[in-house]
Amino acid sequence: MGSAGRPRVRYAFAMPLLTLAVGLAAMLAASPARADFRVCNATQNLVGVGIGYRAKAGWITEGWWHIEGSSCKTLIEGPLSSRFYYLYAEDAERGGRWDGPINMCVAEKEFKIAGVADCVARGFQRAGFQEYDTGEQASWMVQLTDDPATGGVPAAPGTNSQ
Repeated sequence: MGSAGRPRVRYAFAMPLLTLAVGLAAMLAASPARADFRVCNATQNLVGVGIGYRAKAGWITEGWWHIEGSSCKTLIEGPLSSRFYYLYAEDAERGGRWDGPINMCVAEKEFKIAGVADCVARGFQRAGFQEYDTGEQASWMVQLTDDPATGGVPAAPGTNSQ
Protein backbone atom coordinates (compact mmCIF):
# COMPACT_ATOMS: atom_id res chain seq x y z
CA MET A 1 0.00 0.00 0.00
CA GLY A 2 2.88 2.49 0.22
CA SER A 3 2.90 5.90 1.87
CA ALA A 4 -0.23 7.10 0.06
CA GLY A 5 -2.46 5.11 2.48
CA ARG A 6 -0.89 6.30 5.73
CA PRO A 7 -2.28 9.83 5.86
CA ARG A 8 -5.85 8.50 5.49
CA VAL A 9 -5.37 6.24 8.50
CA ARG A 10 -4.05 9.13 10.61
CA TYR A 11 -6.94 11.35 9.56
CA ALA A 12 -9.43 8.58 10.27
CA PHE A 13 -8.38 8.65 13.94
CA ALA A 14 -7.62 12.37 14.16
CA MET A 15 -10.95 13.69 12.85
CA PRO A 16 -13.16 12.28 15.64
CA LEU A 17 -10.71 13.56 18.25
CA LEU A 18 -10.55 16.97 16.62
CA THR A 19 -14.35 17.10 16.42
CA LEU A 20 -14.61 16.19 20.10
CA ALA A 21 -12.03 18.82 21.09
CA VAL A 22 -13.77 21.54 19.06
CA GLY A 23 -17.14 20.58 20.57
CA LEU A 24 -15.80 20.72 24.13
CA ALA A 25 -14.14 24.09 23.46
CA ALA A 26 -17.41 25.46 22.08
CA MET A 27 -19.34 24.30 25.15
CA LEU A 28 -16.82 25.86 27.52
CA ALA A 29 -16.81 29.12 25.57
CA ALA A 30 -20.62 29.22 25.61
CA SER A 31 -20.82 28.73 29.38
CA PRO A 32 -20.64 32.01 31.27
CA ALA A 33 -17.95 32.20 33.95
CA ARG A 34 -19.54 31.99 37.39
CA ALA A 35 -18.69 34.80 39.74
CA ASP A 36 -20.38 34.55 43.11
CA PHE A 37 -20.07 33.49 46.77
CA ARG A 38 -21.25 29.90 47.19
CA VAL A 39 -21.55 27.65 50.22
CA CYS A 40 -21.55 23.88 49.82
CA ASN A 41 -22.89 21.63 52.54
CA ALA A 42 -20.85 18.41 52.51
CA THR A 43 -22.81 16.98 55.46
CA GLN A 44 -25.97 14.90 55.25
CA ASN A 45 -27.95 17.40 57.37
CA LEU A 46 -29.86 20.59 56.67
CA VAL A 47 -27.74 23.67 57.46
CA GLY A 48 -28.79 27.29 58.01
CA VAL A 49 -26.25 29.88 56.82
CA GLY A 50 -25.79 33.61 57.43
CA ILE A 51 -23.28 35.90 55.72
CA GLY A 52 -21.78 39.24 56.70
CA TYR A 53 -19.97 41.80 54.56
CA ARG A 54 -19.04 45.45 54.34
CA ALA A 55 -21.19 47.43 51.89
CA LYS A 56 -20.92 51.10 50.90
CA ALA A 57 -23.51 51.98 53.56
CA GLY A 58 -21.76 49.93 56.29
CA TRP A 59 -21.88 46.40 57.70
CA ILE A 60 -24.64 44.04 56.58
CA THR A 61 -25.57 40.55 57.78
CA GLU A 62 -28.07 38.39 55.90
CA GLY A 63 -29.63 34.98 56.42
CA TRP A 64 -30.95 32.36 56.54
CA TRP A 65 -30.14 30.27 53.53
CA HIS A 66 -31.23 26.68 54.08
CA ILE A 67 -28.82 24.30 52.38
CA GLU A 68 -29.75 20.64 52.13
CA GLY A 69 -27.09 17.99 52.72
CA SER A 70 -24.71 17.36 49.81
CA SER A 71 -25.76 20.51 47.95
CA CYS A 72 -24.64 24.11 47.34
CA LYS A 73 -26.32 27.52 47.31
CA THR A 74 -25.22 30.88 45.99
CA LEU A 75 -25.39 33.52 48.72
CA ILE A 76 -24.11 36.45 46.64
CA GLU A 77 -24.59 36.46 42.88
CA GLY A 78 -22.16 38.16 40.54
CA PRO A 79 -18.58 39.32 41.03
CA LEU A 80 -17.68 39.88 44.69
CA SER A 81 -17.34 43.54 45.67
CA SER A 82 -15.56 43.05 49.01
CA ARG A 83 -12.34 41.30 49.92
CA PHE A 84 -13.58 39.94 53.26
CA TYR A 85 -16.76 37.97 53.87
CA TYR A 86 -17.98 36.46 57.15
CA LEU A 87 -19.90 33.23 57.55
CA TYR A 88 -21.93 31.63 60.32
CA ALA A 89 -23.80 28.33 59.95
CA GLU A 90 -25.85 26.01 62.15
CA ASP A 91 -26.63 22.33 61.68
CA ALA A 92 -30.43 22.27 61.93
CA GLU A 93 -30.53 18.58 62.87
CA ARG A 94 -27.56 17.99 65.18
CA GLY A 95 -27.24 21.48 66.65
CA GLY A 96 -23.55 21.98 65.79
CA ARG A 97 -22.29 25.17 64.21
CA TRP A 98 -19.54 26.67 62.11
CA ASP A 99 -18.54 29.92 63.74
CA GLY A 100 -15.62 32.23 64.41
CA PRO A 101 -14.40 35.18 66.48
CA ILE A 102 -16.09 38.07 64.60
CA ASN A 103 -19.35 39.10 66.32
CA MET A 104 -22.24 40.11 64.08
CA CYS A 105 -26.03 40.19 64.36
CA VAL A 106 -28.48 37.45 63.36
CA ALA A 107 -32.21 36.89 63.87
CA GLU A 108 -34.46 33.88 64.40
CA LYS A 109 -36.19 34.24 61.02
CA GLU A 110 -34.99 35.51 57.63
CA PHE A 111 -33.00 38.72 58.10
CA LYS A 112 -31.01 41.54 56.54
CA ILE A 113 -29.48 43.63 59.30
CA ALA A 114 -27.54 46.88 58.93
CA GLY A 115 -24.75 47.29 61.48
CA VAL A 116 -22.99 44.88 63.82
CA ALA A 117 -23.06 46.82 67.10
CA ASP A 118 -25.57 46.48 69.95
CA CYS A 119 -27.21 43.36 68.49
CA VAL A 120 -29.15 42.40 71.62
CA ALA A 121 -30.23 45.99 72.39
CA ARG A 122 -31.65 46.22 68.87
CA GLY A 123 -33.64 42.99 69.27
CA PHE A 124 -31.24 40.63 67.48
CA GLN A 125 -28.91 37.85 68.58
CA ARG A 126 -25.14 38.00 68.47
CA ALA A 127 -23.21 35.23 66.68
CA GLY A 128 -19.54 34.63 65.98
CA PHE A 129 -18.72 34.65 62.26
CA GLN A 130 -15.64 33.20 60.56
CA GLU A 131 -13.71 35.58 58.29
CA TYR A 132 -12.84 34.61 54.72
CA ASP A 133 -10.22 36.61 52.85
CA THR A 134 -11.11 36.16 49.19
CA GLY A 135 -7.97 37.98 48.04
CA GLU A 136 -10.29 40.18 45.95
CA GLN A 137 -11.23 37.24 43.73
CA ALA A 138 -14.46 37.59 41.77
CA SER A 139 -15.73 34.23 43.02
CA TRP A 140 -15.39 32.18 46.23
CA MET A 141 -16.72 28.91 47.63
CA VAL A 142 -16.81 27.61 51.21
CA GLN A 143 -17.43 23.95 51.96
CA LEU A 144 -18.96 22.98 55.29
CA THR A 145 -17.88 19.54 56.49
CA ASP A 146 -18.93 17.25 59.35
CA ASP A 147 -15.90 17.94 61.55
CA PRO A 148 -16.67 21.58 62.44
CA ALA A 149 -20.39 20.94 62.93
CA THR A 150 -19.79 18.91 66.09
CA GLY A 151 -18.13 21.48 68.29
CA GLY A 152 -18.45 24.96 66.90
CA VAL A 153 -14.89 25.22 65.59
CA PRO A 154 -14.06 27.31 62.51
CA ALA A 155 -15.49 26.28 59.16
CA ALA A 156 -13.52 24.66 56.39
CA PRO A 157 -11.31 27.00 54.37
CA GLY A 158 -12.80 28.75 51.40
CA THR A 159 -11.46 28.49 47.90
CA ASN A 160 -11.44 30.48 44.73
CA SER A 161 -14.06 28.62 42.71
CA GLN A 162 -12.94 29.79 39.28
